[in-house]
Amino acid sequence: MFTGKKIILGVTGSIAAYKIASLASMLKKQGGDITVIMTENAANFITPITFETLTGNKCLIDTFDRHFEFNVEHVALAKQADVFLLAPASANVIGKIANGIADDMLTTTYLACECPKILAPAMNTRMYRNPIVQDNLDKCRHYGMEIVTPAAGYLACGDTGDGKMPEPEVLRDAIAHAIACAKDMQGLRVLVTAGPTREAIDPVRFISNHSTGKMGYAIAKHCMLRGADVTLVTGPTKLPVPPYLTCIPVTTAREMFEAVTSVSASQDIIIKAAAVADYRPTETAQEKVKKSDDALSLSLSRTDDILHYLGRHKPDGQFLCGFSMETEHLLENARTKLERKNLDLIVANNLNVTGAGFGVNTNVVTLIARGSQTQLPLMSKDEVAKRLTDTILTMRK
Repeated sequence: MFTGKKIILGVTGSIAAYKIASLASMLKKQGGDITVIMTENAANFITPITFETLTGNKCLIDTFDRHFEFNVEHVALAKQADVFLLAPASANVIGKIANGIADDMLTTTYLACECPKILAPAMNTRMYRNPIVQDNLDKCRHYGMEIVTPAAGYLACGDTGDGKMPEPEVLRDAIAHAIACAKDMQGLRVLVTAGPTREAIDPVRFISNHSTGKMGYAIAKHCMLRGADVTLVTGPTKLPVPPYLTCIPVTTAREMFEAVTSVSASQDIIIKAAAVADYRPTETAQEKVKKSDDALSLSLSRTDDILHYLGRHKPDGQFLCGFSMETEHLLENARTKLERKNLDLIVANNLNVTGAGFGVNTNVVTLIARGSQTQLPLMSKDEVAKRLTDTILTMRK
């Protein structure tokens, strides 16, 4: 994800500094070129050798360190950086940054950077809530810096409240949002549906399918990373919701239909990756179950066909993509759905192919449009999401 990206991590004097070792390792494993800059106080909590071992680069503390090639080091680093994350950001350093004070290697480099800059405050709850600190954070926002909201919980000082630095995964996501992809979907509104739906038989049992939501979530996350304004309508899954998007959780097909149709007219792109339960018990069947506890002879009625509705009510300029999951006659059935439901693109997914379908991290799909057909090899669902999004952007031009 971060291959070829120059990432600077600024570490200040806070007990939370130890978390940045995990973050540095995580970013390095994903291809990032990591340089850590520490304040002198930070070195009291974690040693520079730790970061040098994890990143393979010299950890910088002293502005006037002579053990490097002759150049103005803080300016050279600033020119190279793709992103600068300051975490943990103490109240002291936040105050310096907000007011343009540059009196050490970290603050001089931070102020010299023109790349995206991210602050992750970490401090005692009373300090974090202090109006002066909040004013300084507002100043930083005003100057275009992203502020990662601290977590709430038990703090090292013994207090409980907000001010706790988020986990490394949250910080990684903030970096990814800033630099992982070119923002070629900036300004586009994208609606993605994901996961299964459930139709209740009685208070205990329901009709559903094997969808885990992995494909839809991968698509939503990739569109978000490319700068789109993403709305994710999701059935019940065990997946963490990607950050930086709007999530609408639903359970039944009817709830998904209502959630989708309530916002569909305002969307530029709609990608329906959800595997909706196609049938639900009739009221008569539910009453029968209550009386006899027999779920084997249910009478079923069809659920709302979301794609068909969207195709019939598609406004000019909107791009509509659906998924077709089949066990036989894959391409023929997919093309029929493409035409019948007025889609621009359909993703044909053969459930009989090893490595494709529900519950796995890979997929094998064919992208079908009117007059074109592209079969993709076995690849991760993240890579499928990228190829699908590339295709949609190309077709919209």
